[in-house]
Amino acid sequence: MALSPRLESAFNDQVSLELSSAHQYLSFSAWFEAEGLPGMANWMRLQAAEEHEHAMRFYRFLLDRNSKVRLGSIPEPATDFDSVLAVFRAALAAEQRVTAAINELYAAATAANDYASYPLLDWFVNEQVEEEATVQQIIDDLTRIGDAGHALLLLDRELGGRAAGSGGSE
Repeated sequence: MALSPRLESAFNDQVSLELSSAHQYLSFSAWFEAEGLPGMANWMRLQAAEEHEHAMRFYRFLLDRNSKVRLGSIPEPATDFDSVLAVFRAALAAEQRVTAAINELYAAATAANDYASYPLLDWFVNEQVEEEATVQQIIDDLTRIGDAGHALLLLDRELGGRAAGSGGSE
């Protein structure tokens, strides 16, 4: 059951957006490494891997639906940030862009009566709620921490405890 050309294009755009998000998270990780915050760097690397896996879910879905995969270009990610808080705010903005794109994809699938897309999109809708909540919690923690360097180091250690496959909210 092939996708309509409009949906095929939209799903391909989502693959590219997810890969772009992975690329941006890897850039965040590099910034944290340079700042001497290996726990946050680890958290961002794992997030990059998760975003890549999200792209692959859409990729496989396209193939399962007898549709052509067309990988779009990925813009160069931001590399310079003013603070740890600025990085996490950028991460939240990126997650919000992904959420908006998934909502648009869901609306397009609904308009096309493409019910076969719903299970995948339902999973992503729920995933984005978790993703945004996790990053928002880190932003809230950073806001409470303020300029307390020792608290930043404790948060770095906490985020460094995230293991591969554990998800962003662990």
